[in-house]
Amino acid sequence: MRTQISIIKSLVKVMALTAILIATSMQAAAQTEKSLYERLGGVFAISAVVDHFSDAVVVNPIVGKNSKNPALRNWHRNNLGRLPGLKFMRALWVCDVSGGPFKFSPTKPGKTELGLEEAHRDLRISPAEFDEVAAELGRTLDWAKVPAREKGEVLAAFAAHKGEVTAGYKAK
Repeated sequence: MRTQISIIKSLVKVMALTAILIATSMQAAAQTEKSLYERLGGVFAISAVVDHFSDAVVVNPIVGKNSKNPALRNWHRNNLGRLPGLKFMRALWVCDVSGGPFKFSPTKPGKTELGLEEAHRDLRISPAEFDEVAAELGRTLDWAKVPAREKGEVLAAFAAHKGEVTAGYKAK
């Protein structure tokens, strides 16, 4: 009987030690998990994706310079001089939401802070147009060979702002 109790106590100790080792291992793995920013390749890789994506949106037949939406069509035909700054702001946004060291602060040209809803209100972007921009982003992420997990995280961060971006359309 004492031998059985001794064996049971030893097994309990081994199981407790195993649980501690597993928990420690999982905690160490969680601490070494790279941020989305790092997994995307940092600012240079993000900027390359934003550059390609931004150019693709301009020529996209649904949301670009030949869009049926007159506000989008006019923006892409008359404001392309602002595209380099927009690319910069988009890259900052992706860096920020992906856990990178850069912080996005939305502004009008100049210093006035401007939220996503206000920035897109006059463009009257419909939910379907938003979805097409998201699809274009997905195609760009595929072009850049972004892995499925990271692609999903980027698209989820983008989709989280659909209500803000389409608010102007809903306010018609």
